[in-house]
Amino acid sequence: MTPREAAGPGLDAVLLRVGKLNYTWTNTESLLIHLIAGLTGVGKDVAVVIFLTLNTTRARVDLVNRLAKMPGRDRTLRDRVLDCTGSLLKESALRNRYNHCIYSFDPDGQQIQTIMMRIQDRKHDIKMGKTQQVDADEMEQIDQSIARLDALNRQIWGMVAEYGFPV
Repeated sequence: MTPREAAGPGLDAVLLRVGKLNYTWTNTESLLIHLIAGLTGVGKDVAVVIFLTLNTTRARVDLVNRLAKMPGRDRTLRDRVLDCTGSLLKESALRNRYNHCIYSFDPDGQQIQTIMMRIQDRKHDIKMGKTQQVDADEMEQIDQSIARLDALNRQIWGMVAEYGFPV
């Protein structure tokens, strides 16, 4: 292993992975449109308006969860929807870390760190600027998240098809 390889992944490799994570995330989150349409009995166009009106992932997931839990809902469908939305939310922590940070790196584009753009209020002080090294283990975490999101995407599409939700 060369010293450059030992230093960690290059900036281009990190940005490529984060871009793929964002694409996979956005593509999968957009499938909530079909769940909204199917669970409310409206067309896809109306579901798109609802989806876009709710401007956070959390609000969209909360809506889908509440629709799935409504009285008289098929339990199997409810449980599958809740499993899917739970899986989506689990992936949000990693996605949020890489989307709500700034990147710091050495002049060679190595030794990459994320710096969180969040203030943590404590009882008597604040903390900000938490840093985390982006190393091979972190790159593997991103790859695993992408794979889980891809599997979740396929799972939701299967449910949409099985229940005949609008596409």
